[in-house]
Amino acid sequence: MRWNTEYTEIVPHLATSFEVDDNGRQFTFHLRKGVRWSDGEPFTVEDVAFNVENLLLDEDFAPVPTSYMTGGVPVVYETVDEDTVRFTFEEPNGDFLALLGGPLGQHPVLYPKHYCSQFHPDFNPEIDQLIEENQASDWQNLFLQKCGATELPARWGNPDKPTLDPWVITEPYDGGATRVVLERNPYFWQVDTEGNQLPYLDKLSASVSQDVESLILAIIGGDIDFGLRHIDSPADRPVLAANREKGDYRMFAAVVSGFNIMMIDLNLTHKDPELREIFNQKDFRVALSLGMDRQEIIDTVLLGVGEPWQQGPFEEDNPYYHEQFSTQYIEYDPERANELLDGMGLDKRGPDGMRLMPNGEPLSFQIDAIPTFRPEWVDTLEMVRMQWAEIGVDMSVNAVERTFFYERTSNSNEHDAAVWVGGAPWIPGSDPHQMIPINHDARWGIAWRDWYESDGEEGMEPPESIKERFRLYDEVRSTTDPEERLALVRQAIQIAADEFEVFGVSKAMPTYGIVKNDLKNVPESMLNWWDLATPAHTHPQTWYWADE
Repeated sequence: MRWNTEYTEIVPHLATSFEVDDNGRQFTFHLRKGVRWSDGEPFTVEDVAFNVENLLLDEDFAPVPTSYMTGGVPVVYETVDEDTVRFTFEEPNGDFLALLGGPLGQHPVLYPKHYCSQFHPDFNPEIDQLIEENQASDWQNLFLQKCGATELPARWGNPDKPTLDPWVITEPYDGGATRVVLERNPYFWQVDTEGNQLPYLDKLSASVSQDVESLILAIIGGDIDFGLRHIDSPADRPVLAANREKGDYRMFAAVVSGFNIMMIDLNLTHKDPELREIFNQKDFRVALSLGMDRQEIIDTVLLGVGEPWQQGPFEEDNPYYHEQFSTQYIEYDPERANELLDGMGLDKRGPDGMRLMPNGEPLSFQIDAIPTFRPEWVDTLEMVRMQWAEIGVDMSVNAVERTFFYERTSNSNEHDAAVWVGGAPWIPGSDPHQMIPINHDARWGIAWRDWYESDGEEGMEPPESIKERFRLYDEVRSTTDPEERLALVRQAIQIAADEFEVFGVSKAMPTYGIVKNDLKNVPESMLNWWDLATPAHTHPQTWYWADE
C-alpha cells in the first residue's frame, strides 16, 4: 500500500486491490501480476510468505513488531492462491493499512526469497559455513548483513540483493565511502501513462558530506540537483535564495502542519532518583516552559519565521486540534517560573546563582541533540540555556553524533534530557511518541516504553495516566470507525495536555528544498513528513531532465 500525494488516502501499490472484513480483523490483498525483482525473478506470494512466516513472525529472528500484533497475539498469515494473501488479526487493527503505506510497512515485501533464503537456517543446511566466511556472529547477523532491514543503512549495503525499488545500489555506503550510487532497475514494475517504463532517470549519485556547510557550498556551486534534508534551516535560506542563479536551481516549499521544530523531553524515567523526582513534578516542567522566551528564539535563531507552540495541528478546523495541548504555557513569564520553582523547595541557590536540589547538590542537567540533523537545535538550546540560567536552572547542551545519540537516549536510557521534532500523532499509522511513550523517539519515557513493549517484564512501571494512554492507544489501533477513533485520540490528547510531560518551542513553518532548473516533474510544493518518506510520495521515478 502507499499514501496518495495529498496524504489523505491509502491506495493499493504492489497490490491491485484489497478487502477488509466488516470488523477490521481480516485484510486480503490481490497482488499485482507480472512484477519482477531487479534481477528478473518474479515477485510472488512465496516472497510474501517468506517475509512474514520465516522472518516477521519468527521470534528467533527478531521480536514480532507490535504493529503486527493485537491483543498480544501475532497476526496470522495465509496464502489464499497464487495472487492473493491474507492477514488476520486477533482483534480489529484500524492502523494496518496506514502502517503498510508508511516507511515501516515494507516487512511483507522487503526480502526476495530466492536470494535471501540462503542466509536462513530453515533453507540452507550449510548456513554455519556462510556465517564463518562472512565473519558474522550468528545467522541473524548474517541475514541483516546481506539483506538489511527497513531502518538500517545495511538495507542498501549489498549490491547483489535484488530489490523492487526504482533504482538498485551499485556503490553502497560503508565506512570509507565518499559517494553512494544507485542505477536504474531494468525490471522496475511501474510505467507511465503512455506505457514507458519508469524510472526516467538512469542514475542517482550522492556524495557523502561531513557537514552542512559543504552541502551548502556544493549547491551554490551547482553540484547538487536536488536537496531537502539538512539544508532547510532558516539560517541557510537567505544564502541559498541569493545564489539561485549562480547555482542554476529553484526552491520549492516543504510543507508541514502540526510539527514543532524542537520538542524538549526531560527524562521522566531517569536512572538518577533525585533528578527523576524533580523532572516528574509538573510544576518543574511548567516553570521551564514559562522560562523560555520563545519569541526571542524565533526572532534570533529562526530569523523571525515561526510562532510559539507546544504541539498538535495548527488549524482550528482540524478535528484533532486541541487548544490546551497546543498553546498552554507558551508565554514568557520568568516571575511565575521562579514562584513555581521556589514552591517546589528549590529556593536555595549556590554562589553562582543556580538552584540547589533538596540534597544540596546543584540542580544541573544536560540536553542531548544531534547538530547535523537539525543545525538550529544547538543554537536554540544555547538560547534556552541562557534563559533558564535567569531562573536559576543550570542546563548544558550535549551535541552528539546520531548513532551515539540513539544509543544513549533510545536504548540505554543514559540521558538527562533530549530533543526531537514534534510529530503528527493524529494521522492513522503514525506513532504518537510525544503523547504516549510507545517507541524509541519517546525519550521522555524510555523505561515506560520498555515496560509497555515487554508487557511489564522490563523497564519501569508507569503511573496510571500513562497506563491509561497505553490502553487508549491499543484501543485506537483496534478501531476501524473514524468517529470512534477520533473520540479515543481526543481522550489521550486531553490526558497528555493535563500532564504536560513535554514542551515545544515553535511551529515548524514551511521550509524549503532546492532542485535544478532543468529537473522536471518535481512539484513546487510537497508535504514534508517522515511518514511519507518525503519525497517518495511525489514519485521521483517520474522526474526527468528537460531536453537541452
